[in-house]
Amino acid sequence: MNYDWLRIAEQIKSISQNGLTYCNNPYDKERYHQLQTIEADIISNHSDCPQEKILEIFSNDQGYLTPKLDVRAAIFKNDKILLVREISDGLFTLPGGWADVNESPAEAVIRETLEETGYVVKVSKLAAFWDKHKQGHPPQIPHAYKAMFICEIIGGMAKTNHETSDIDWYSIDSLPELSLHRVLASQILRLYEHFINPDIHTDFD
Repeated sequence: MNYDWLRIAEQIKSISQNGLTYCNNPYDKERYHQLQTIEADIISNHSDCPQEKILEIFSNDQGYLTPKLDVRAAIFKNDKILLVREISDGLFTLPGGWADVNESPAEAVIRETLEETGYVVKVSKLAAFWDKHKQGHPPQIPHAYKAMFICEIIGGMAKTNHETSDIDWYSIDSLPELSLHRVLASQILRLYEHFINPDIHTDFD
């Protein structure tokens, strides 16, 4: 499916938000706010989110616009992978989430995995650094990069939290219904290749 509308909308947002960050001319600021309204119209017409809600989200996003970083842990046991069920949509994904300020990507994936699974892990390898828009995920804002780590459990025990309702191991040949905004089956299979052959170079696009 062609998602050019999302690319155009995000480009407009980048221009408008960066313009509002640096300009001092009140007339220019008015034009940049008009651009944000145009972008909100585009997104609203292609989604279930009303324009007012989109503009509210925009108002909380300040400063120079850059992609966000989503970190994910691929934890394998033989030919099985550890997945969590997200409460938000009832679907499965790799443990992970947004990286926080003042932590490295590796620190972020260790923290997120502990929070979502109860397991303490160590990072073995950065297997992939992917642009979400180029991987075939459904369209979603904000623009994000995905840092995919191969990890190993070194402690803890399975425990859900306020974001997850289930934690279990699944065969890579029989995956449950995935949360496609977060991870694709093709990505899990590629990460498994990294697991069984650690010498493969890190993927990037």
